[in-house]
Amino acid sequence: MLAETLEQLQASPSKQRTYVRFVLAALAVIVAFKTFWFARWGGWADRELADFDAFHIVAQHVWLGDLEQVYHFEALLKMQIAAAGGKTSFMPWTYPPQYDVVMAPFAFVPVGIGYLLFTAATLALYLVTLHRIARNNFAQVLVIVFPALAITIGCGQNGFLTGALVGLVCLNLERRQIIAGLALGAMVIKPHLAIAAGVYLLATRRWVTVAVAATLVLASSLVCTLMFGWQIWTAWLGAIRESASYLEQGFYPLFRMVSAYAALYTAGVPASVAFWGQAAIAAIALLAILLAIFLGAARGISAQFALGIAAMVSVMISPYAYDYDLPMLGIGLALLLPELGKVATSRERSVMYGLILLAGGYGLLQSARIAAQFGQKGELSPHVAPAIAGLAMIALLALLLKMLWRAAQPAKMLQQAAE
Repeated sequence: MLAETLEQLQASPSKQRTYVRFVLAALAVIVAFKTFWFARWGGWADRELADFDAFHIVAQHVWLGDLEQVYHFEALLKMQIAAAGGKTSFMPWTYPPQYDVVMAPFAFVPVGIGYLLFTAATLALYLVTLHRIARNNFAQVLVIVFPALAITIGCGQNGFLTGALVGLVCLNLERRQIIAGLALGAMVIKPHLAIAAGVYLLATRRWVTVAVAATLVLASSLVCTLMFGWQIWTAWLGAIRESASYLEQGFYPLFRMVSAYAALYTAGVPASVAFWGQAAIAAIALLAILLAIFLGAARGISAQFALGIAAMVSVMISPYAYDYDLPMLGIGLALLLPELGKVATSRERSVMYGLILLAGGYGLLQSARIAAQFGQKGELSPHVAPAIAGLAMIALLALLLKMLWRAAQPAKMLQQAAE
């Protein structure tokens, strides 16, 4: 079975080192290849824009003094067309102003160098954080999340940064709550991915961490206001409203999304119903966190396991979640693995690993197929391919709930089920 095969990666230290080196070498090759691609060297001089191109454009406009314009989609489209030499697929900008500040230094280097610096630095931070959490399970986790890591490298997105920040929250929560709070506060760059962690902290009364995170959010918001003026917040909120309209009309590549909304919408469900479906899944996901915390008190489930549940469901809350956000699943899996054998059978672990692999690899395979079959225009159709990754996330949530239900049973029943 898949679980037995993957868990054999931990059979000996030499085998672990071999697989870790292989995965890291593969990641380095992808980073090098994409650096040439982003730099427009050789045959890639005339290419479409990708996510880091959008980051680079915004970074430039921080220094040009017209940052507000990037939140107006019509103006942003013109910027992207100019950057691509008249050829682009539109990428709306809905990041908070804090992320604009984070990306600002990259305006001073060419886009290819900026991509290399950003991706290498955030990947290194993520891998170090993941290794500290996973320890002896590092090789196994790396192999399972490899497709998600490859996708994130491919588009130059920030999934490594957000995954590392959530990992730092989990690592430091017990003994260094201030550091955990700073990491959580830094998630203001992508707040919808921090909701699950916030619920966990509130439910476990980690008031110091919550206070530090809130202080950082408020302080960084004040700095952004001083830098860009009050109008930056009006522009940002306007971009969010316009983005919601785009999502409702299916103008995003929904097959790359991992949300229940995308899964339902591409299956033909009306947008309003799909939104309610997303709300239901989000509520169940947050309930799973509370259940894990309760079982920690009643059945001896560790705080680490409950944190793993919180990290896992972080990508299930918002309708706007992509496959490049999935490195966060690696953090959750690393936290779950030490106790996973107690609450999940070998078959269930195989299903879990398979769902993570499927969610990470599906968008990449579909992107290649659509590019070959339809060209760039194919991505504009919401029904060009189903959002299978969203279904995988729903199934993963159901599996987590099943494990939590089993953990709530008497010890004898729990042992029989795990066997």
